[in-house]
Amino acid sequence: MKTLFIAIITLLSVTATVAQDNKNTAKFELGKGLDINLNGGEYNFNLNGFIQVYGAYRNEKDGEDESLFGVKNAFFGFKGGALHNKFTFMLEANFADSNPLMDAWAAYNLKDYLTITVGQKQTFTNNREMIMHEKNLSMADRSIVSQYFSGTGRELGLFFESKLYLGKIALKPSIAITTGDGRNSFGSSSIDVDMGGLKYGGRLDVLPLGEFKSGNDGVGADFAREESPKLLIGGAMSYNDGASNKVGEGHGDFILYDKDGDSKFPALRKIAADLLFKWQGWSIMAEYVNASATDLKGIYTKSTGDQPLQPEEIANYLNLGNGYNVQVGYLLKSGWGFDARFSKVKPEFKETETSPLWETNEYAVSVAKYFIDNRLMCQGAFTYLKNPNFKTANEKLSAEFSVQIIF
Repeated sequence: MKTLFIAIITLLSVTATVAQDNKNTAKFELGKGLDINLNGGEYNFNLNGFIQVYGAYRNEKDGEDESLFGVKNAFFGFKGGALHNKFTFMLEANFADSNPLMDAWAAYNLKDYLTITVGQKQTFTNNREMIMHEKNLSMADRSIVSQYFSGTGRELGLFFESKLYLGKIALKPSIAITTGDGRNSFGSSSIDVDMGGLKYGGRLDVLPLGEFKSGNDGVGADFAREESPKLLIGGAMSYNDGASNKVGEGHGDFILYDKDGDSKFPALRKIAADLLFKWQGWSIMAEYVNASATDLKGIYTKSTGDQPLQPEEIANYLNLGNGYNVQVGYLLKSGWGFDARFSKVKPEFKETETSPLWETNEYAVSVAKYFIDNRLMCQGAFTYLKNPNFKTANEKLSAEFSVQIIF
């Protein structure tokens, strides 16, 4: 964070000088941040962020009611490019998170068809909603499918993203090789080290009706009001060779062993299929996620090597099962947006007292008023959760009001 602070102060200190030079410009626009261009655009920098505050009331059947008020997101970002964006970078933090560093990467852009990125970034190997940035969601929170099978969606590693065309059809294949332990996975000290093997994943997006307007496939609502129907069909898969976190975005949350008492972890596989459709204010998103475990042979629950892991026991450590999410929205020209969704997660095995994943149904609706796209937003949302196998608090109703500003 100290590096980010120094960079911000340095940029702000030269802004006045930059604005006076014909080859150098400085411009601020709400929602797009402060742009500084040097040497006729050969180098550029941008300061940006967004804040989201909320108040909520939650009523739990057989549980306690609660009222909440706080800051859900407080992002601040610093990005830029060199040599007319042949090389780009991004540094972003969420100060409302206990572990604030979200993105820290550098990329080499080889013309228009290949980008190679190294560092920590939002991975494309998750479901569609998890690929969208927090500021671009059209509902108050991510669905339970995203929450149960992912964390922040950020991973540390090497990413390859491409774009190809077959006539009007656009193809976007992507490949990632990451640590498999989520954000900043090597820990805070010499004894808090990476666990397990690497994670390998990829995604293929097909746009049979041509590309969306710029950036419109990365937001929930149809802010661009696509003049002709646009459709994105995508599929992703990943193989985490040794997971010690329930969704594969952390490490050391549990320890399993081989027969000699050394640590040994199961592999976590994920498959995602999704589609996104937009046309004249309408938006439809549908997702399916499956998570399963493999490489369980030779794993023991005790370091003594005398208590082998039973196949169904792995569901006490990892979130395994299926998830479905369908979301429909409509955005009026006046800036009023209406969204509704149904989500369901179902575990692979029967739940036990220690299961991290329980069968859950989610019903959610939201009404939002947008000003200048989603740069200013006021939103009211209602969510109903039903956990049929919970012994207590198996129903939860929540109401939330939030205000967002992107600068």
